[in-house]
Formats: sequence, structure tokens, C-alpha cells
Amino acid sequence: MRLIQTEDAILDIEEALLWSATHFGKSAARRYARLIATAISEIATDPNLAGSRAAPDLQEGMRLYHLTHSRKRAPIDGVIVKRPRHFIAYRSLDPTTIEIVRILHDSMDI
Repeated sequence: MRLIQTEDAILDIEEALLWSATHFGKSAARRYARLIATAISEIATDPNLAGSRAAPDLQEGMRLYHLTHSRKRAPIDGVIVKRPRHFIAYRSLDPTTIEIVRILHDSMDI
């Protein structure tokens, strides 16, 4: 599956990792980066993966996936992110292309 990311999604990831590094340290930011990459990879493998949900109220074809669902599959040196706080908003553009639209903090009014 081909995967593309919007500029907003790229900025969202950069901001989440900067915040994580500032508040929890570089090791925590590396774990969060691994978690985001793992979740995106899982979405690319199966856009309808367990834990994802349709979000047609946001946009037709939009789905949301909380990072919590991937955390056990993204350890670094046996350590996982305990409480991830982001959703990945994505959609299928066609049968072979997934677009990562945003990475949204779960406290946001989606």
C-alpha cells in the first residue's frame, strides 16, 4: 500500500515529538516516534485494522486510529509508551493509497 502524509500531518508529528522531548526527554520522544511509525505502518498494511473507526462526520472515508492500540508493538529496549495521547486521522484515496491527514491530540474536540 502506498502511503502519503499531508503537510499538516508532518507538522503534527514534529510538534508532538518536540513536546514529548521537552516534557519527558529525548528517550520518550524516540519511543513516541517509534509508536507513531508503527501505527502508520499498521494502517498501511490494513486500513480497517482493529481499533480504527470510521469518522464520516469529519470527512467522507475518514478513519481514526488511537496510538494506544499499537503501543505494545512499538517498544524500544522493552519500554513502551504508557499513555499515548494521539489519534491518526487517515483515509483511503484509492485501493492502493492511504493518506495520513492529521495526528490529533485526543483532548481535541474532533
